[in-house]
Amino acid sequence: MVYCRKGKYKARLSKAKAERNATMGIRRVDADKKAYLPLLLLGDEQEDMIDRYLERGVLYVLEEEGETKALCVVTEEGDGVLEIKNMATEPRYQRRGYGKQLIEFLVSADRGTHRLLRVGTGDSPATIPFYEACGFRRAFVVKNFFVEHYRQPIFEQRVQLVDMVYLERPLG
Repeated sequence: MVYCRKGKYKARLSKAKAERNATMGIRRVDADKKAYLPLLLLGDEQEDMIDRYLERGVLYVLEEEGETKALCVVTEEGDGVLEIKNMATEPRYQRRGYGKQLIEFLVSADRGTHRLLRVGTGDSPATIPFYEACGFRRAFVVKNFFVEHYRQPIFEQRVQLVDMVYLERPLG
C-alpha cells in the first residue's frame, strides 16, 4: 500500500513538472538587453563590468507563464570555448532548477559546435557547489580578480570574494 501511494505521488509530481515545462521557454534576446539590468546585477554587481560583455554576448532568458525567472549571458571566447559571463535567477525563484535548466539548454544547443563551456565565479559556498552539481570541474584561478576589478568588496554568505575560480564542462 505504501508503495502505491508513493507511486501515485511520483506520478503527480511528474505530471506537475511536465505541465510546468510546457509553459516554460528559453529565448534569445537580441535587442534592448539593458532592460534586464536589475536581474543582470544579481549575477554581476557592477554595471560597467556587465557593459564589457553584454553587447558582444548572447543573452538568454528563461520565462514561465510570461514572467522572466532566470537569465544568462554567454560569450564566444575562441578555440571552441563558450563562457557564461552572467547567470542569475530572480531571488523568489531560486533553488527551483531554473539555473540548471539554462545550463542544460546551453550544453544541448552548443554540443557539436563548441568543445567547452566555461564559467568564472567567486570562490563562494553558494556558487561553486551549484556549478559542480551541473557537471563543471575546477580548471584554474585568477588571483585577486574581484579585489582588482571591482570598486566595492563583494560578499556572498559572509565570505569576501577575492579570486575568480574558473570551472569548465566539456561539450563533446
